[in-house]
Amino acid sequence: MNDPTPTTGALPPGDTVPPGDAVTPGDLAAANRRQVLYWRLLGRLFDPDEQPTLEAASVAVVDDLGLPAVLLDPTVSVDTVVQRFPALADEFRGLLAPDPADAPDDPDVGTHRPGEAEVRRAALVSKLLLNVFGTGSGPVSAGQLARWQADAGWFAQALGTTPEELRRQGGGLGATLTGLEGDLVRRMHLREVLADPKLAAQLTPSMSLIEQLLRDKSNLSGVALANAKSLIRRYVDEVAEVLRTQVEQTTVGTIDRSVPPKRVFRNLDLDRTIWQNLTNWSPEDERLYVDRLYYRQTARKTTPSRLIVVVDQSGSMVDSMVNCTILASIFAGLPKVDVHLIAYDTRALDLTPWVHDPFEVLLRTKLGGGNDGPVAMAMARPKIVEPRNTVLVWISDFYEFDRSQPLFDGIEAVHRSGVRFIPVGSVSSSGQQSVNPWFRQRLKDLGTPVLSGHIRKLVFELKSFLT
Repeated sequence: MNDPTPTTGALPPGDTVPPGDAVTPGDLAAANRRQVLYWRLLGRLFDPDEQPTLEAASVAVVDDLGLPAVLLDPTVSVDTVVQRFPALADEFRGLLAPDPADAPDDPDVGTHRPGEAEVRRAALVSKLLLNVFGTGSGPVSAGQLARWQADAGWFAQALGTTPEELRRQGGGLGATLTGLEGDLVRRMHLREVLADPKLAAQLTPSMSLIEQLLRDKSNLSGVALANAKSLIRRYVDEVAEVLRTQVEQTTVGTIDRSVPPKRVFRNLDLDRTIWQNLTNWSPEDERLYVDRLYYRQTARKTTPSRLIVVVDQSGSMVDSMVNCTILASIFAGLPKVDVHLIAYDTRALDLTPWVHDPFEVLLRTKLGGGNDGPVAMAMARPKIVEPRNTVLVWISDFYEFDRSQPLFDGIEAVHRSGVRFIPVGSVSSSGQQSVNPWFRQRLKDLGTPVLSGHIRKLVFELKSFLT
């Protein structure tokens, strides 16, 4: 029996070989090269200064793999790399996505050897991780922020998703990316960037950027303010398009048979049309002559409803403020829905006159401050005319200024009157929330548990009541 003697040495953690298999010199060489790339990555993440030995060794590894040395330059974006070397684009996509072959019941899991393919993968992974997570410190330019956002997009593609979906998942990487972007925005001299149209044009609207713009808008004027408004408008329009689609796709209510169907192509009932016209089939011509078209009824029974949205505009609820003002404007466009919008911190502000234009609403808000829910409740209660046809959505983390009991008493009274009360911890794109435990438990006992999760849940709850 020919059983080769195992080569002395060890593979890096996580790289094992099947029992009885030999570790060849090639295995060790590949493992060592991969280790060099990852040690260099860790060194760069925690200390941006070059370490000559690791840098030289990494250059040699990348060159040996036939990869461009530009992969090792953290100042070069992934976009630039794939523009110069288009073949690498497909290698980056799905690079970090789970491999079906690595399923738990796969007998070969954990028994792969770090061959050249794994070393090549390490080089590409190192590029992504360094560009996305090695953000360093110090001032950030508009171009640097734009490059980071693009690199974050490639990182999401490597995971087999998009930046938006990654953030919607909540926690983990989504929260980390949001935090990194927020830090970059805070380190950017935003006022100077906005004052320069060329630099402002490089900015891509995101929640982190919009939050900073809303906080600083009172300090802007002239060109800077105009550019800030343009960015906010772009972001509002993009989010509105997504939310409008979600509202349209959420089907609730019963068909109203008394309303004739709209005679438009999308409502055409082809199956019924063919069936009802079969008697007009002509064997000689081999054609079906249609003398009547049939359409599906799509109108749904509706009753006049009032939607009152109360939004906590304190600093911790920025994402919710943006999403809710947009969502309120969409529902305000539905027939027979009367929408009212109130924002509050230590004071309450009735934004109903501008509810159809979320852009104008956001410009009138003042982020920050504390929470005084009873002030907002005092403004909301007079708006309740027919409790049974009213839904009151209250978006807040419910951390009050020592006035928790008065707010809860008001909520309880509204709920007992017949109003559909929907408390929401957050309606952020990530679905993350931190809610006062005192309120969470009492609202649950009241039979109105705090809505958690993605904004789609709120869309469904509202549409099921309003339509």
